[in-house]
Amino acid sequence: MATVTEAVKESLLGSEHPVLLSEETKRLFDRYATHNAPSGERVMTKDDFIGAIAPSKANYHKIQREQYGVLFDVADRRKEGYLSLKEWAAFEFLLVKPDAEYQIAFRLFDVEGKGVVKFDDFVELYKKYKGEDTIPFNWDSDWAALYMGGKNSRHELTYPQFSQMMRALQGEKVRQAFRRFDKQGSGFVEPEEFQRIILETSGHKLSDHVLENLHTLSNIGTGSKISYSNVRAFQNVIREMDMIDTIVRSATTKSSDGKITKSDFLNEAARITRFSHFTPMEADILFHFAGLDSITDRLSWKEFSRVLDPLWRDPHMTVHIPSTSAMPSVSSISHGEGFLGQALESAYNFGLGAIAGAFGATVVYPIDLVKTRMQNQRSKVVGEMMYKNSLDCAKKVVRNEGFRGLYSGLGPQLIGVAPEKAIKLTVNDMVRNRATDKDGNITFGWEMIAGGAAGGCQVVFTNPLEIVKIRLQIQGEVAKTVEGVPRRSALWIVQNLGLVGLYKGASACLLRDVPFSAIYFPAYAHLKKDWFGESPTKSLGLFQLLSAGAIAGMPAAYLTTPCDVIKTRLQVEARKGQTSYRGLVHCATTVWREEGFKAFFKGGPARIMRSSPQFGCTLAAYELLKTTVPFPGKAVDQDSMTGASKPSIRPIEDHSPLSVLRSRNAMKILLDLDHSFGRVKMPQTKETWEGLPGARRA
Repeated sequence: MATVTEAVKESLLGSEHPVLLSEETKRLFDRYATHNAPSGERVMTKDDFIGAIAPSKANYHKIQREQYGVLFDVADRRKEGYLSLKEWAAFEFLLVKPDAEYQIAFRLFDVEGKGVVKFDDFVELYKKYKGEDTIPFNWDSDWAALYMGGKNSRHELTYPQFSQMMRALQGEKVRQAFRRFDKQGSGFVEPEEFQRIILETSGHKLSDHVLENLHTLSNIGTGSKISYSNVRAFQNVIREMDMIDTIVRSATTKSSDGKITKSDFLNEAARITRFSHFTPMEADILFHFAGLDSITDRLSWKEFSRVLDPLWRDPHMTVHIPSTSAMPSVSSISHGEGFLGQALESAYNFGLGAIAGAFGATVVYPIDLVKTRMQNQRSKVVGEMMYKNSLDCAKKVVRNEGFRGLYSGLGPQLIGVAPEKAIKLTVNDMVRNRATDKDGNITFGWEMIAGGAAGGCQVVFTNPLEIVKIRLQIQGEVAKTVEGVPRRSALWIVQNLGLVGLYKGASACLLRDVPFSAIYFPAYAHLKKDWFGESPTKSLGLFQLLSAGAIAGMPAAYLTTPCDVIKTRLQVEARKGQTSYRGLVHCATTVWREEGFKAFFKGGPARIMRSSPQFGCTLAAYELLKTTVPFPGKAVDQDSMTGASKPSIRPIEDHSPLSVLRSRNAMKILLDLDHSFGRVKMPQTKETWEGLPGARRA
C-alpha cells in the first residue's frame, strides 16, 4: 500500500533523486568533451568548458559568455590547454564549496599554486585584462599598502587576506576614480563623470534601467553635481541589493495595495534587520531610481524590480551590445512580432487549447452522460424510475448499450470544445485587461463581470452543440424502453431542429454558463494567489494549478446545477406521457410542483465529478503540450487557461544548476577588478564603448 501511495505522490508532485557527484560529473564531462588527447583520452577544450559552465541559452547581457573562459585557467592547473575527467571533477568539487566564488578567484591569481598570491602576479594578471581606456587604479596607494604592504615590504596574501581585499576593492576603485575626476577637491563630480565611474566599476551588477538613468542622481540634491556622499550612498545600495530585495518583498506583501512609501521601507528594514540600517539618503536613492516615471511616492514591486534585477530589460527598447572583438557580442532584444507573429501565436494557443479541451472532455464524458440522464429522469411519471442513482445509471448504460454507450454524443462535444474555450478565454482576458489598472490590480466585481461575460458569449457555440449532444445521450435509453424508436445521427438531429431549434433552452444555458464562469474564474484566480501564494516572484507548479482548477470548479458546478437541470429538461425531447415544457419559467415551476426542490440538484454530484477533473485534465494536457511543443522561437511559458493576466515581472530567483550560478558569481567578483576581465584584449573604439547601456551619455 505504501508503494502505491508513494507512486501516486510521485506522479502528482514529481520526484527528485540525489545524483552522486561522480555520476553527474561524468555525465556532464561526456556531454561536453569533444576532443581526444594525444594519449587517446577524452578531454575538454576551452570551448567545451565554457559550454559546460555557461549554457548557450542563458542570459549573457551583463557578463558575456566568452568571458567565462578565464575560469578555464583555474581548472587547467597543468596548463596543457585541455581538461581530463579528473581535472573537470576537481573543478566541479571546487564549485560545491560554500565559498566557491572566492576560492576560484584566489586560485586564478595563485599563479604558482602554492596557496598564496604574490603582489607582482596579481598586478600582472590585472593589467593583462584591464581595458585600454578604463579609469586607472593606483596599486601603490596607501589602500593597497594596507593589504599587501608598501613598495619595499610587499608580502604574499593568504586566502582569507585575499578574499577580504577583493571585497573592499570596489569601494577603493570608486574612491580613486572620484578623486581623479574631482581635480579641484570640491567633493563633487559631474553627472556624466559619475556615470562613467559606475559603468566601469559596477555595470555588471546593475540593470539597464539604472545604468541609463545614472545621471539623474543629481536630481535628489540641491545642485547640478553629484557629491561624494551621494556616491557612497549609491555604493551602499548596490552592496545591499539582496537585503533590499527581502525588505521590499516583505513590505509590499503586507501592504493592502501592494505599494509602499519610503517610511514603509525604512520601518520594515528596522523590523527585519538588526544592523543593516539604511540612511535617509540611501532610501532616497532607491526610491528615486525605482520611481523615475511615477507620479506618486507609493511604489509597487514592479517599479522596484527595475532596480533590483540586474537582468531587467526595457521591453520597449532595443539594446545593442558591442561585438566580441573588444566588448560583448552584438545582440538585440525585440518585442512584438507584428501582426503575422501574433496571429500565428494565437493559432498556436487556439490549437493547444482545442487539443487539451478535447482530452479533458473525453476523459470525463461518461460522467457527463450519466449526469444528463439523471437530470432528465422524472420522478412523477407513469412506471418505475429507470435509475436509482448515478452508479446504477452507469451500470445499466454499459449493460444495455455497451461500453460505447458511455460515449454517445461525444462527437459534437469535441467539435464544440475549441470554440468554447477560445471564446471563453478570449472574452475573459479582454474584459480583465480593460478593468485592470496599471499596477495589475482588478476588483472582485470586475473579475465576476469578466467571467460572466465569458460564459455568456460561449453560449453562441455551446447551446447548439449541447442540444445535439444531449439528445444523442438520451436516445440510447429511449431505444431500450420504447419499442420501434430508431437511433438518429447528429446530422439528422440538426436538420430536424433547424436553426431556431438549435437554440432551444438558450436562456437556461445562459442562466447556467454566466454564473458558472462568474464563480469559476475569480475563484481560480484567488486560489492561486491567496491559497497557493502565486506572485510576481513565485510561479506555481502543475499540481498546484490542477488543484486550484479542480477546487474552483466544485462550487461553480454545484451551485449552477438547478440551471443545468432546467436546460437539460428544455433541450430533451419529451416522451409520451411526460410534461412538455413551454419555457424557462414553466419548466422551473413544473419541476418544483411535480418533483420538489431536490429535483433541481439531480446530477449535482456528477457535475462536480465531471467539471473538476475536466478542468484538471484540460490544464494538465495544456501545460504538457506547452512544454513539449513550445511555440517556435519562444521560451516555454507557464500560462494558465484562465485568461488571467500573468505577472509581467521576471522573477529574480535563478533556478540554474549550482555550478552555473557559482561560476557566474565568481565572474562578478573578477569583474570588480575591471569590466573587461576575461575578454580577449582588442583595441576599443568609440562605437564599442557607446554600445553599453548608459555609456553614450558618459
